[in-house]
Amino acid sequence: MDRNSNAYTFIFAISMVIVVALVLSFLATSLKPMQSKNVTQEKMQNILQSFAGDSIMFDGKKVELTREVASQTFDTYITTQYALNNKGENVEGVDPFEIKLAGQIKKDPEEQVFPLYEAEYDGKSYYVIPLRGSGLWDAIWGYVALRDDFNTIQGVTFDHKGETAGLGAEITTDWFQESFVNEKIYNEQGLLVGVEVKKGYSGGNDKSDNAVNAISGATITGDGVTAMIQERLKNYKPFFEERKKSKVAIR
Repeated sequence: MDRNSNAYTFIFAISMVIVVALVLSFLATSLKPMQSKNVTQEKMQNILQSFAGDSIMFDGKKVELTREVASQTFDTYITTQYALNNKGENVEGVDPFEIKLAGQIKKDPEEQVFPLYEAEYDGKSYYVIPLRGSGLWDAIWGYVALRDDFNTIQGVTFDHKGETAGLGAEITTDWFQESFVNEKIYNEQGLLVGVEVKKGYSGGNDKSDNAVNAISGATITGDGVTAMIQERLKNYKPFFEERKKSKVAIR
């Protein structure tokens, strides 16, 4: 066939497309198990980070909480996993770890299933709640760990899909996440209000005002974090209240 003909060019182009498609398909299939493993380990890491921070006890010593360490210690510190309905009752037959919030938040609260992780670490109990909401450009998500008073935040982790570097993407920084530590999710009137990311906040180190300082130039992302925390946490209120009653009864 004449290499200068249109037919040759057309056949050559189609052949290259087919070859490249086959190679990409093979690579995607081959790498999928590794990608799934990385996603699982990162999720475990974020859950543990929310109450333990960047290091954790492993084999009798404190080590950096890497993905690999998270996968090896997750079942040690996460003692119970719940899949709750909107009444705070555990739903049988549902794996909490496999619940995809991206799909759940599109449903009515009465139809959603809410994952919850109960942890024991350093002699204390924590309850980790997954979060998901909307930032300026796309989805934001994370985890908030509550102490066993179901009011005080032990720690948070946040992440995003497409927030602006230096602005909304700052929700992933230590300084922003650390500002939530010891904040309360109930106000003085006993209402579950979450924590507001407040522009122009001047509360200093006040941990009872349900507010933290906003990120300069990232108002919409900050509002998204505020809404995400409040909307997700309110769904767990029946569980919180029942647990509080149980603790009082035991005492």
